[in-house]
Amino acid sequence: MNPFEGKNIQCRRNDAIDSGVGFGVSFGVFTLMFIIATVVEFVSK
Repeated sequence: MNPFEGKNIQCRRNDAIDSGVGFGVSFGVFTLMFIIATVVEFVSK
């Protein structure tokens, strides 16, 4: 056991779920930026 965690662990959630959510949110933001840039390029022609 990690001595820095002590007896009462704050959060017992799986880190893989948090990593997946973080990846999904960042992927969504970059996809939205790509779509906006594509629409702006298409409209400006």
